[in-house]
Amino acid sequence: MESKIKDLNEKLAQAYLGGGVERINKQHKNKKLTARERIVFLLDEGSFEEIGALVTHRTKEFGMEDQQYYGDGVVTGYGTIEGRLVYVFAQDFTVFGGSLSETHAEKICKVMDLALKVGAPIIGLNDSGGARIQEGVRSLGGYADIFYRNVQASGVIPQISAIMGPCAGGAVYSPAMTDFTIMVEDTSYMFVTGPNVVKTVTNETVTSEELGGASTHATKSGVAHVTSANDIECLEDLKRLLSYLPQNNQEKPRNHPFELKDEVRDVLSDIIPDSANKPYDMHEVIKGIIDTDSFYEIHKEYAENIIVGFARLGGRSIGIVANQPMFLAGVLDVNSSKKGARFVRFCDAFNIPLLVLEDVPGFLPGTDQEWRGIIVHGAKLLYAFSEATVPRVTVITRKAYGGAYDVMNSKHIGADMNFAWPSAEIAVMGAKGAAEIIFKKEINAAEDKVAKWKEKEAEYAELFANPYSAAERGFIDEVILPKETRRKLLKAFSMLEDKEVNRPNRKHGNIPL
Repeated sequence: MESKIKDLNEKLAQAYLGGGVERINKQHKNKKLTARERIVFLLDEGSFEEIGALVTHRTKEFGMEDQQYYGDGVVTGYGTIEGRLVYVFAQDFTVFGGSLSETHAEKICKVMDLALKVGAPIIGLNDSGGARIQEGVRSLGGYADIFYRNVQASGVIPQISAIMGPCAGGAVYSPAMTDFTIMVEDTSYMFVTGPNVVKTVTNETVTSEELGGASTHATKSGVAHVTSANDIECLEDLKRLLSYLPQNNQEKPRNHPFELKDEVRDVLSDIIPDSANKPYDMHEVIKGIIDTDSFYEIHKEYAENIIVGFARLGGRSIGIVANQPMFLAGVLDVNSSKKGARFVRFCDAFNIPLLVLEDVPGFLPGTDQEWRGIIVHGAKLLYAFSEATVPRVTVITRKAYGGAYDVMNSKHIGADMNFAWPSAEIAVMGAKGAAEIIFKKEINAAEDKVAKWKEKEAEYAELFANPYSAAERGFIDEVILPKETRRKLLKAFSMLEDKEVNRPNRKHGNIPL
């Protein structure tokens, strides 16, 4: 028995070394942790249980039978984060560049299947050169097996992808179908076709970083939800993100300890400028409402005219969707609509209540927006809110104009509670534009057209540029003092905690993709 134990220990030691000391040192030189080091930093100490450590590939062609590494380029298993069960796979770049083979894919599929059976999050730490070309279609089939499981798990268990190195070709589609993608700055990239192919086909010269680096996907494409400075920060971001989420769609997020105090926040009374045309930072409103330092922003650098992210209110996880007057006056456009819609649908899938902070002058006009399909993209946000069954509360801080008023979680599309500050302006459009249209004849007939225009603008503003007309009709449940907002929201979400909605029986809706 002693010799057999020795044999096992030797095999495990080989597995733990991955591609060997030299390649491990090269990984460190490139400012990257190894797959096993990443798992150690991610999971609670001593909690990791590995599955498939002794798996090897089955390829005989191209001399591959002489290149066998235990684990076959991916470390898989389960453990805990802050005591919560999670499943994890970490691609090992020291073994065949982390390339995906048939057996590599089988290992990933095994932990994905377990995660779905048990109802626990699945976390992928991606660092791979792509498909293992020596295996041909077997490798491609392995990717498809993973993609299929991504779809089956969608909306059932949280799926989080960390891109901690290369991720190219077919490999990018699995992270794209997970709930959140975190990219490491300077060491990670994602693209369907690399710089060489781009150069050949389009004659464009571009670097990997420019084409698909963390900054590119955080600001231009929206593929990256969060970027991190290095591997350690990425793993910390991943853990923080997970803290707001439930284990699966049958549970609610864990409540954090909270002691109710005097919840009046006077600071909220001084945020809105006297002039309706002056911007302010909606982050200040969020900060004044939520539990201290609890906001975790998603898609921070993409479509900055809308803010989405997680926070805690009275210890409870909530999702926040907020217009941002500091960028494009907070209008809704193609990118902000997509950003908001996807976040709303995630929160609804995983029982996370939604808070909407509204200051929106409408949809962004122009040929660029119309030709890019603002109609269908704006409808995504409308559809997402209308479909959501979680507790939904809206606070209108200032402007709520036109169709954007309807879209931003209005009472008419199923919001549970709708509050407005006294500074709220709820109307078809701004007073200046409305007066120009309604009183066009009177303005043109006046001797002093500018004076008449201002007179009629003031008349329209008095009638509609306030929250009271909407409140009279029950479209607003209550006009509240800004300093009372946190207290009102604590009570509203507590009241709605056991909300249930029965939807018509159907296979699924047809969201305007």
